[in-house]
Amino acid sequence: MTDRVDINRLLVEMRTLKSQTQAFNGPASVDQVASTVRPGVKVQPTEDVPSFGDMMNQAIDKVNSVQKQSAALATRYEQGDKSVDVTDVMIASQKASVSFQSMLQVRNKLVDAYRDVMNMPM
Repeated sequence: MTDRVDINRLLVEMRTLKSQTQAFNGPASVDQVASTVRPGVKVQPTEDVPSFGDMMNQAIDKVNSVQKQSAALATRYEQGDKSVDVTDVMIASQKASVSFQSMLQVRNKLVDAYRDVMNMPM
C-alpha cells in the first residue's frame, strides 16, 4: 500500500510542476486573434510578461534546486537517516534526471533554431 501512496504523491507533484510551467494561456480560437490584431496597429501588452532570458534563468535555477534536493536526500539516506525512505531517494533522483534531460532537450532545440536562423539566406 505504501507504493500506491508514493505514486499518488509523485502524480500530485508532477501536476504541480505542470501547472507552474504553463506560463501562457493562448486564446481560445484563431478568430479571437484575427479580431484583435489589425495591420498597422501596434499591440500593447496588457500585462508584464517576463523576458525569454528571465524564463530560461528561472528554469535553470529550478533544475539546479531539484538536483541539489536530490543530492541532499541521497546524502541523508547514505548517512543512515531513518526518516528518509529509499523510495523517496529514488523518486527525487528520477525527478532530477528528468528535469535535467528536459533542460538538455530545450537547449538542443534552441541551438538547432539558432543554426536554422543563421543559415537562412539574406
